[in-house]
Amino acid sequence: MMSYDQPISLATSIIILIITIRLLIRLVITYPKPMTMLFLGISAGVPLLLIFSSLSLWLREAGVERSVVTYFSWAALGYSFKFVWAPLVDKLPVPILTKILGRRRAWLLFSQIMIILAIAIMAFTNPTSVTLSTMAIGAVLLGFSSATQDIVIDAYRIEFANSDLQALMAAYYITGYRIGMLIAGAGALFLASYWGSTMQSYNYLAWKWSYLVMAGVMLIGVITTLMISEPNIQRVDHSLDNKNDYLGFLLLFVLAVTGFVASFYFSSGASQAIKPWLTEILANQHLSGFMIELVRLTVALSVAFVVAKLVIQVGVIKQEIVEQTYIVPVKDFFQRYGWSLAWLLLALIGLYRISDIVLGVISNVFYQDLGFTKVEIATVVKTFGLLMTILGGFLGGLLAVRFGVMRILFLGAVLSALTNLLFMILASMGHDLPMLYLVISADNLSAGLASAAFIAFLSSLTNISFTAVQYAIFSSLMTLLPKVLGGYSGTMVEAMGYQQFFLITAFMGLPVLILIFWANKHFDLKDVVIK
Repeated sequence: MMSYDQPISLATSIIILIITIRLLIRLVITYPKPMTMLFLGISAGVPLLLIFSSLSLWLREAGVERSVVTYFSWAALGYSFKFVWAPLVDKLPVPILTKILGRRRAWLLFSQIMIILAIAIMAFTNPTSVTLSTMAIGAVLLGFSSATQDIVIDAYRIEFANSDLQALMAAYYITGYRIGMLIAGAGALFLASYWGSTMQSYNYLAWKWSYLVMAGVMLIGVITTLMISEPNIQRVDHSLDNKNDYLGFLLLFVLAVTGFVASFYFSSGASQAIKPWLTEILANQHLSGFMIELVRLTVALSVAFVVAKLVIQVGVIKQEIVEQTYIVPVKDFFQRYGWSLAWLLLALIGLYRISDIVLGVISNVFYQDLGFTKVEIATVVKTFGLLMTILGGFLGGLLAVRFGVMRILFLGAVLSALTNLLFMILASMGHDLPMLYLVISADNLSAGLASAAFIAFLSSLTNISFTAVQYAIFSSLMTLLPKVLGGYSGTMVEAMGYQQFFLITAFMGLPVLILIFWANKHFDLKDVVIK
């Protein structure tokens, strides 16, 4: 194999770099607005894999158990609950920054600074020498901050350009997002491997500097935010008429989150005391742990709801503000589709991606357990897999236009379930690179195809009068249950093994097929246009 230090390889790299720079300059001159979305897309794509795949490999190399590793996927639940504070980001100013940069750019810069801080916290935390709670704090902050950045970028994209540029803006953003994921996925793994960390010989400094480099990559977003202009749209919002309303709205959110966190913290001792008793009754340690954690999550969400209700009742915030912000968009959805069809559609949204997300949480740990190196994972799973996902997306879009969204939605669900069975074969074969290429090709192609149809499906459900809130609810709901279950994937694997686990994830896709069949009878998507 030719080494990178050979003259021909260096010359080729320089030529590719020059061509790339010239192409980017030409694109910036020709399409300045869409090109900003490319760089913001990179900024948005970097954080996600630093919570999921790259972090899971780091923790496994540090000797952390699989069950604990997959719990960290819950740090990304911020993406699933972003609709809760999306109105907050939309309405509240950032002290000082809003006056200097404007409403959108201020929130964008603030979220990017928080992302860099979160990545730095994780970088300076060695899982083998300190408690994992510090790493958890950094991961949760990263999930919350990156979800906030997504909210702002979506709003900025819509307000920054006319409708005739929106398709191009979205295309550039998705491309940048994939590039950011490639940098945080393959890039972080290559760096950690280059600096000497392996499954057999863990090196904390290798991962520390890899994450610090990722924090540096976020400067692409910071520089872009400082260079772009604030949207010209001047919107008058009468729902928050004074500072007391602003503070009340902020206090409502802070107290609800505090109630959620406090419930989780104070229930820890009780869960540890109950677990041996429940384990003895169920005769299954992993099942008892799953049930206890699920109850803790449910209780924490209930506490947050009760706290919010009390804050409203005591008059800290006006009832009509909360109703206009959260209740009216939900009422609109149920009024348009009727009670039974609305619940059917919500069930489909919440379950459609359950098969691939639950598997995806532990996939990198699986590759590592089979003996694949970080370089092999970065090359096949991250780089080659990314290309397959993009190809699948284009294929899904073309097929949806030709055969209809619901049919391709059904096809995507079938393929997602079937490709999970290929993981069973890979588990039995062990370290087999050609088989890994086959599995990744099938899995990522089907995922890209399904995603294209699913985005069109979600867009068709949205009322343009409540686009931001309703789409945030839909996009949050589609990952909520899968990510919660994904947090237990390590526990499930330890209890039953990889092959049984992959079989169960395949069966998880069967209810989705039934829901699509029922929805297709009552829901018409003939007028959906895919951009």
